[in-house]
Amino acid sequence: MADLRLTAEQPRHRLDSFMAWLPRLAVGIAFAGFIGWSKFSRDPHNEWIGVFERLGLGQGFRYFTGAMQVAGGILLLIPRTLTIGAAMLACTMIGAMAVHLFVFHTAVFAMLPAILLGAIVAVWWAGRMTA
Repeated sequence: MADLRLTAEQPRHRLDSFMAWLPRLAVGIAFAGFIGWSKFSRDPHNEWIGVFERLGLGQGFRYFTGAMQVAGGILLLIPRTLTIGAAMLACTMIGAMAVHLFVFHTAVFAMLPAILLGAIVAVWWAGRMTA
């Protein structure tokens, strides 16, 4: 006869929950508060103005990219919109890698968007596993 074993699920401790959210919070704040937000600066010495001028797509595309990154960073923090936020951020990082590789021909600078893309995917994967 088979043994019937019932096990109760262990509740997660608050510290465990916080530690699981910490990378997600870091990536969300990095994009919403710093990376994306910096593209809205009107300071003529802002590096993004020069980057988007060299790219040739105009300053409107700089604002669009910044809006995508700010919105994606915020959506990453909301459990129901995690996938949408991660997809938005991933698209901007894939675009940044493509620009560095094929337009500016600076492969070494494509490494930072690649690392950020890895962080986005890791946060998305961890969020999907804990949902």
